[in-house]
Amino acid sequence: MIEVNNLVKNYGAVEAVKDLTFTLPAGQVLGFLGPNGAGKTTVMKILTGYHYPSGGEALVGGVSVMEDPVEVKRLTGYLPEGVPLYGDLTVAEYLRFTADARLVPKERRKAAIDSAVELCGLAAIASRRIETLSKGYKQRAGLAAAIVHDPPVLILDEPTTGLDPNQIIEIRSLIKELGRSKTVILSTHILQEVEAVCTQVLILNSGRVAAQGSPAQIAAGLRGGESWTLVLKGGTPALEDGAAAVRQSLKEAASGFDGKVEISEVSGAPDGTILASFAISGTSAESGGYRGANAERIFDWAVSLNLKILEMSKKKTSLEDIFVKLTGSARQQDSHEK
Repeated sequence: MIEVNNLVKNYGAVEAVKDLTFTLPAGQVLGFLGPNGAGKTTVMKILTGYHYPSGGEALVGGVSVMEDPVEVKRLTGYLPEGVPLYGDLTVAEYLRFTADARLVPKERRKAAIDSAVELCGLAAIASRRIETLSKGYKQRAGLAAAIVHDPPVLILDEPTTGLDPNQIIEIRSLIKELGRSKTVILSTHILQEVEAVCTQVLILNSGRVAAQGSPAQIAAGLRGGESWTLVLKGGTPALEDGAAAVRQSLKEAASGFDGKVEISEVSGAPDGTILASFAISGTSAESGGYRGANAERIFDWAVSLNLKILEMSKKKTSLEDIFVKLTGSARQQDSHEK
């Protein structure tokens, strides 16, 4: 549905987008991530026909943004970060204006507006002036305007900025519902939002793609693994030296685990317990989870030493970990090149 090939956008001497290439099939919800200044909004404006690229090409539904920007606008619904609303109009009046501007045929206009109002939950406030609405309802009105012409592609730039937690949940739910029938690109700084809503992730940094795929695929590409924290008590006489002996024993047992074990901490506490923290990278899918192979090996290792496991927690590589690693390392590389 969306195809970007070697896209370049310059603002004078500033390269906002650098040789960007990615594709997004129909029916996917793409989380568009990146630090401030990464080029996300620029790419969105190009895809909606509001900016022309300096080089390369961008296609929406097979239509070039350079050759037919009007058709691209028909195929896309765009909700910019600063929602362009007319406060002196009612919601209904604003949607009638938008439908007219979007060239929705007169015979279908009422049905299109009614559908957008219902889908965005605006029926109760359709007759109210926009300037009197809460931030959440204003976002809903902007979203209704973006979909009133029933575009197959929806592009949303920071749609939950400034909303309270309840409003964020409502907008996320609405985006998930829209994603059932449309291809959606969602730009956000809220990583939990991407995990809750999106099927794909594209991480942009310094105008280039740092990674694309599902969070699981990206983590696998980074040899993402798991972090374990154990609270242990007891032990065999051989462990009389406490933490040092446990560390040595864990190092010796590491060869039996699925993946590379890196011990970060083994320390004793005044109550006689021992805290052990370590990471296992390069694990296979079968080893994950509390019922996976590594969990069994950890348990067997502890039992062999007569150690009681009082607490056992596991953390997978998160989207936040991935984001920081990719954008941080790319930023350091750019600085080095300069």
